[in-house]
Amino acid sequence: MQFDSSNIFITALFSFLLSCNPVATNNSEIKKSQLVDKSLTQLFSNKGLVYYLDEPFTGITFLLNQSGDTTEKTTYLKGIKHGSFKKFFNQNRISYSCNYLKGKIDGEVLSYWSNGKLRSQNTFTDGKLNGIQKEWYKSGVLFKELTYLKGKENGMQRAYRENGKIYSNYEAKNGRIFGLKRANLCYELEDEVVQYSN
Repeated sequence: MQFDSSNIFITALFSFLLSCNPVATNNSEIKKSQLVDKSLTQLFSNKGLVYYLDEPFTGITFLLNQSGDTTEKTTYLKGIKHGSFKKFFNQNRISYSCNYLKGKIDGEVLSYWSNGKLRSQNTFTDGKLNGIQKEWYKSGVLFKELTYLKGKENGMQRAYRENGKIYSNYEAKNGRIFGLKRANLCYELEDEVVQYSN
């Protein structure tokens, strides 16, 4: 009994394609969708939906600057933000990224300084800050480390000067503050410069 190798290949390929038929999900709808210039979409604020060609938009919108670089990409599902959202500096360098779940920020949110260093790292659950949130100076030195629960400060909160010295250290518990929330010095410390704000 002889087998034709081309028939075996076609049968195997056909079987593979049938077995890999994914169950339709919201994310698969987006993957099959279109990429559209954001200026061609329309936000209906009374409905809270983004429309394209007179129907709720599913796909990815983008914005370009005058140089032709992408400045923003937003993923939508049936007119609401759902999936990746990113902003960019010139030359497509990332400045901000987050994920939306049914219109609310969900998961890790990252922002960057123009020099490429991390500016902030936040975590959201159902649109609210949740867990440890961090911010850094442009130099890369830790600026703040805050703890949130369901959008409210909860637990230890700390802020640092760029030289690493702590200047704010308190605990938030049940809406109350315990500790040193903010220190405004009336004198200059060694290796530090006093800056006045208006």
